Formats: sequence, C-alpha cells, structure tokens
Amino acid sequence: MTPPDLARVMEATWPPAAMQRIGPWAIRDGAGGGKRVSAASAEGDWTEADLLMAEAAMPEEALFLIREGEDVLDAALASRGYRVVDPVVVYACPAAGLPPPPHMTTFPHWPPLAIARDLWAEGGIGAARLAVMERVTVPKVAILARQADRPAGVAFVALAGTTAMLHALEITPARRRQGSAHHILQAAARWTLDQGGITLALAVTRANVPAITLYASLGMQAVGSYHYRKR
Repeated sequence: MTPPDLARVMEATWPPAAMQRIGPWAIRDGAGGGKRVSAASAEGDWTEADLLMAEAAMPEEALFLIREGEDVLDAALASRGYRVVDPVVVYACPAAGLPPPPHMTTFPHWPPLAIARDLWAEGGIGAARLAVMERVTVPKVAILARQADRPAGVAFVALAGTTAMLHALEITPARRRQGSAHHILQAAARWTLDQGGITLALAVTRANVPAITLYASLGMQAVGSYHYRKR
C-alpha cells in the first residue's frame, strides 16, 4: 500500500469533522476525535514560514502527521521542539486469506447496538469518536464479538475502494486473550469480501506488542507507517 493510497483510505474511513487547505497544508479539525483526525499534514512543497502558518491555523494544539518519506519535515519539526508521538504501523492482508469466524461468535451490524457503544465507552472510545464513525460515508459496519454467551468486544470497519480499514478495536478486559479479537478480524475479512473488497488493513501503535503479535499470527504484514510530532 503506497503512502497516497494509505492516506486516502484513512481519510475516507476515519474522517475529521472539517478540513481546509491553507497553503501547502491540510488542516484538520477532529472535534475531539483523536490525533488521526486532528493532525495537519503537508500536501505540497512547504517553507519554514509555512510552518508558522500551519501552527496559527490549527484549531487545537499544534500536531503534525509525518508519513513515510517526509524526513525533511520531520527534522524541521524536531528542530522546533516537536517530539515524536505514537509511532504507528499499518498492517494488511488479503481478506480472502482469513477463514470465517466460528458460528455465532460475531455479529456485524449498523448502526451500533447499545452494547457495542457501552463496550467502546469502557475502553475510552466515547461520543467524539463515535461521531467520527457517523461521519463515514463509505460502506461501514460495527462488529460485536461474543464469548461464553456474553459480549466480549467490538470494532468498526469501513471500506474505501477495495481496502477495508478496521478501527476502534476494543476487547473487554475480562475477555481478552480468549480469541475474540481473532474472531472480529475474521468477521471483518468476511464483511470486506461481501462488500466487494480485497484487502483488510488496520493501524496499531508500535508499543502495542500483543496486538502486533496477533496480527502477524494471522498473516498480516506491515505495509506502511507514520507518526505524529507534537510541540
């Protein structure tokens, strides 16, 4: 997945509340929906003076998204006192490469059931991030997982072109390491294929070693990366 493809899929499946172009920058207003929808990104050639323009235009604290190949921007921000925040790796695999989940372990649906919203809330995914999901205009789904006949986890998936991106995966603490995340990814792959998609992808912080281990065990491979710079 090339950086432009990744940027397009991320924007379509997890969109900001508003975005404007100011000079060479895309300035996003996430309305409290997290870094991914609030960071500014360079969409053209820029100068040192343009950095001041971007800082002044951001509705919240200055935050920049740094994609692969943007080493010059990364160094410029570092010299201005910006620190690296949340290095992220994007993993992907052919959706057809995952088997379907066991019967009755997952329930794809939209809009999200109350129990799905409750599970997200338990994990700190509140109204602002649910609003991000509501803004998505491409095909989308919430996937609820069950374990021992009880709600175990939930995730949001949306399809942009032929790539589905999984977001907001949350497994309730009492049900972790019992296969629910595995089943959600399998269900996401099935939903992707049913929608005519080809690839299932997701983003995970490099610090989340257990999740990375799970994704690798399913045959997912790293296809891209990015990080943020924050003052």
